Amino acid sequence: MDCYTANWNPLGDSAFYRKYELYSMDWDLKEELRDCLVAAAPYGGPIALLRNPWRKEKAASIRPVLEIYSASGLPLASLLWKSGPVVSLGWSAEEELLCVQEDGVVLVYGLHGDFRRHFSMGNEVLQNRVLDARIFHTEFGSGVAILTGAHRFTLSANVGDLKLRRMPEVPGLQSAPSCWTTLCQDRVAHILLAVGPDLYLLDHAACSAVTPPGLAPGVSSFLQMAVSFTYRHLALFTDTGYIWMGTASLKEKLCEFNCNIRAPPKQMVWCSRPRSKERAVVVAWERRLMVVGDAPESIQFVLDEDSYLVPELDGVRIFSCSTHEFLHEVPVASEEIFKIASMAPGALLLEAQKEYEKESQKADEYLREIQELGHLTQAVQQCIEAAGHEHQPDMQKSLLRAASFGKCFLDRFPPDSFVRMCQDLRVLNAIRDYHIGIPLTYSQYKQLTIQVLLDRLVLRRLYPLAIQICEYLRLPEVQGVSRILAHWACYKVQQKDVSDEDVARAINQKLGDTPGVSYSDIAARAYGCGRTELAIKLLEYEPRSGEQVPLLLKMKRSKLALSKAIESGDTDLVFTVLLHLKNELNRGDFFMTLRNQPMALSLYRQFCKHQELETLKDLYNQDDNHQELGSFHIRASYAAEERIEGRVAALQMAADAFYKAKNEFAAKATEDQMRLLRLQRRLEDELGGHFVDLSLHDTVTTLVLGGHSKRAEQLARDFRIPDKRLWWLKLTALADLEDWEELEKFSKSKKSPIGYLVVPALRLRRSQLLYVCQGGGGARLCTLKGI
Repeated sequence: MDCYTANWNPLGDSAFYRKYELYSMDWDLKEELRDCLVAAAPYGGPIALLRNPWRKEKAASIRPVLEIYSASGLPLASLLWKSGPVVSLGWSAEEELLCVQEDGVVLVYGLHGDFRRHFSMGNEVLQNRVLDARIFHTEFGSGVAILTGAHRFTLSANVGDLKLRRMPEVPGLQSAPSCWTTLCQDRVAHILLAVGPDLYLLDHAACSAVTPPGLAPGVSSFLQMAVSFTYRHLALFTDTGYIWMGTASLKEKLCEFNCNIRAPPKQMVWCSRPRSKERAVVVAWERRLMVVGDAPESIQFVLDEDSYLVPELDGVRIFSCSTHEFLHEVPVASEEIFKIASMAPGALLLEAQKEYEKESQKADEYLREIQELGHLTQAVQQCIEAAGHEHQPDMQKSLLRAASFGKCFLDRFPPDSFVRMCQDLRVLNAIRDYHIGIPLTYSQYKQLTIQVLLDRLVLRRLYPLAIQICEYLRLPEVQGVSRILAHWACYKVQQKDVSDEDVARAINQKLGDTPGVSYSDIAARAYGCGRTELAIKLLEYEPRSGEQVPLLLKMKRSKLALSKAIESGDTDLVFTVLLHLKNELNRGDFFMTLRNQPMALSLYRQFCKHQELETLKDLYNQDDNHQELGSFHIRASYAAEERIEGRVAALQMAADAFYKAKNEFAAKATEDQMRLLRLQRRLEDELGGHFVDLSLHDTVTTLVLGGHSKRAEQLARDFRIPDKRLWWLKLTALADLEDWEELEKFSKSKKSPIGYLVVPALRLRRSQLLYVCQGGGGARLCTLKGI
């Protein structure tokens, strides 16, 4: 504790920087880092090394080896590179390794060396080859920028949604630029490159020359440039040994430092802390590391071996063959507490807690001093914040004990911040373990969010740890344990050395009815791995038929899908399967499948009645369902045909079908309708007017109304209309006509078969009521007046 600030290095009067070891690397590299292509992912991500790249002094017969390690040096994957020469490596935001080849093809690998996909950067890049490449990150995703042999730039701002942009040509550019980088301004990716003493900014439309404000004179070349983690600041290293630092827009200068070294550095990256006013750049040569900022002095470290710099949100990771370290600005809370002779409230509270453990009265003196100044709340908050920025668990515990000690003397201090910090530190210490190898800082953890961290643990197949974190933080099951178990199950189905039954049983025993877990998604992954039978077994555990059926159709198990759809009782789902089967099977097999599923057949008939009448007829024919076939022809005669001949022909087919169905009544009725249609057509031709499609009664009534009583009586005899019905029809029609003479003649023609009948005459003047009555001498016409 007394030497805690021994590794603090001041940069000017307002900031300290410290470098501490994260891991002792045991990866046993057989070659120096300088002989490898190196890529390290941010946020404590993995490290990729491509051994034995294509170098002139290397034997052409030696194939390079691509190796992936965790940040602690534990091997994650190793594969022999069998593709083309690689120019650059880089990690995407989803921790996918992007390998840019010389021919412009980008190969994408997973964390465990599994090949994901590939894409090309275009024909121009293929023809001119790739000289250099950069992998960069924006708010839209991860992008790739390419410098071709024709000294032209091509980029895509998001490899997940590949849209290639060919950048404008730089006037007079005959050779590769001395250095270049990507900038993100106003949500658009730009290219900044140096050609001699000139800087050019390329956007999608134009190439413009830019000049850094306040740049020291005498610059003839820019040797290195670096953009900050947030793309807000830019650093330029000149051949005069000056390092210019300013905004990425090149409109404002922050500072300039003369390092007195003109040799081009191997790497230059920014080292800044969020919400900090201090800005610093870390520059690395073969055996020297220098931290420069807005101060006349710099901080220098000696590098014992080849090292590689990884810019982070709040510092820089530095790894070599033997160690992995982290360099960052000391946070304000830690500086106020641990600075020599500090009288900050947090420092006094920490001392008070130490004295309390020693059972010394000085604890009371320190505590009273803080309380008299009214800074006890501030002291507790400082200790809590400082604990989050400490890497060693012992120091975290010491600061949290001090915060807990101070809380005891506060009446209304909210415990949320203290509890949350304890939870966060427990999670951070778990993932920082050597066997896990994710050295996140507190600031990075908060920026990354717990959900992304869980995704990265799942990506590393650390399912037990991810579940423990979810349970410890009490995350909702759908966002936590359920999601992780689903990922575990998707990984489980890829283990082809285990039988389908064992895998399905193990997954069901582990998952059960866990909310938020979709067995159909797991089955889809199994099907994608070529394990169709396993996918079917997993679908048996899926309670939602709407999720089962689409995948079964995709797997060409249409009959099983139909059975599942019928079991669900969802008619829309059944129709979906039926239409799929119709397109998949030939007509005969499709109909035979329907015959084995009565419910499906019934639904398909309903569908055909509205959409496919010819198919419905074929169904009736195949099933020898003559009754329904006859009904079909009846409907067709009215719906489809307009010509009398066509309608009669359809009715004839209906009558034949009814005879085959042994339904003589329907057959006779159909034949009568055919006769009636022919007669109505003849009446229209002879008498005019409208008769077709009238019923038999309406036809008789129309004839009577037209004064063709004889024809009406003949029609009644032809179709055997009973006398009572004929009398009623004729009386009603004559009353409507107010033809009283004809009505009287008709009433006297013979004895009325309908007995006593009152016929309302609504159109009679003076509200008369007409009726026909039967007396001893026959029927007579009577009127009642005055009613």
